[in-house]
Amino acid sequence: MTANHYENFPVASFLLPAQLRPAVQAIYAFARSADDIADEGDASAEERLSALNDYEAALDRIEQRKPAESALFASLHIIIKEYALPIAPFRALLSAFKQDVVTSRYANFEDLSDYCRRSANPVGCLMLHLYGAATAQNMRDSDAVCSALQLINFWQDVAIDWDKQRIYLPLEDLRRFGVSEAQIDTASDNQAWRDLMQFEVFRVRKMMLDAAPLALRLPGRIGWELRLVVQGGLRILELLEKVDYDVFRRRPKLGKFDWCILAVRAIRMR
Repeated sequence: MTANHYENFPVASFLLPAQLRPAVQAIYAFARSADDIADEGDASAEERLSALNDYEAALDRIEQRKPAESALFASLHIIIKEYALPIAPFRALLSAFKQDVVTSRYANFEDLSDYCRRSANPVGCLMLHLYGAATAQNMRDSDAVCSALQLINFWQDVAIDWDKQRIYLPLEDLRRFGVSEAQIDTASDNQAWRDLMQFEVFRVRKMMLDAAPLALRLPGRIGWELRLVVQGGLRILELLEKVDYDVFRRRPKLGKFDWCILAVRAIRMR
């Protein structure tokens, strides 16, 4: 997973039980390396898609119980078998990474949400399976938390994504608030831009708060980790508001002082 698009997942890895760390590391290695194939370097679109197809073929081998052909997939095979992890979330991640190769704009929030369903939600799904907590209700709330975190990351990374010729803000929202792509290119944070970002922040904050009770339902370390994840996402939204949505010159990110705030807020969650 790239540092930019996954920096909010998971923010509290020190809370992971020691026995789960190899599994999380294997999942992380898979997702990060696949994401790098889609995003990094100078490969052509065809070469990127071909490499991601190789990853999909490696998942097929795991599903068919055939020996892995690389250390990465050998490790993944072990943890999938040990924890009876579903293959579908890994395939969903690959489909999102492939989409990144060919798609740089999203017409509406529904299309963007579908992308988040495949690029972010599988992370939460796999974590719940590792902890043996993948109930239907937990999965629904986990999906909302993960999608919210992905969207928050998009809002703070508008300028970074523009440099990659991508816009994750829904185009229908840009039109609604009178914001053009040229305005993003010139880093113009006028009132129309602020109104747009205020709308997006309000929407994603509601998503996060509606699903936040999941962190209180889950016991032990996973519950505490998720509390910090939720509070980390909400804190980024506060920082977006603090810089008046000028993500072009003052990209919000969590610092040492923010971590103190997150810890206090996690303890106080009700």
